[in-house]
Amino acid sequence: VQLKESGGGLVQPGGSLKLSCVVSGSGFEDYAIGWFRQAPGKVREEVSCVDNADSSTYYLPSVKGRFTITSDKAENTAHLEMNNLRSEDTAIYYCAAITPGYGCGYAPESWGRGTQVTVSA
Repeated sequence: VQLKESGGGLVQPGGSLKLSCVVSGSGFEDYAIGWFRQAPGKVREEVSCVDNADSSTYYLPSVKGRFTITSDKAENTAHLEMNNLRSEDTAIYYCAAITPGYGCGYAPESWGRGTQVTVSA
């Protein structure tokens, strides 16, 4: 599958953004889709994940209660709604597809190119 992110941008602290990840190819309903981020000088971390097979979700503790992941199987799209953004959320955000049968927490097989999110006054 191929993935393409959109929705990044510049937002003030406390603001909101909604990222989208369109997945092309067959079998979207069997994949887990993860959102990852990488800030300059830091390792990439998994922010959130949704397993389309059983609708289970995962959130990084620092974003729990602020970010919401959803999956639209009719549109083959996963969304990450981000509220109450903080400067430390600044990073390139990537979506990725985890091979069917493995679920959230496993290494993705495919990645998007990323979208920049900058939180600054």
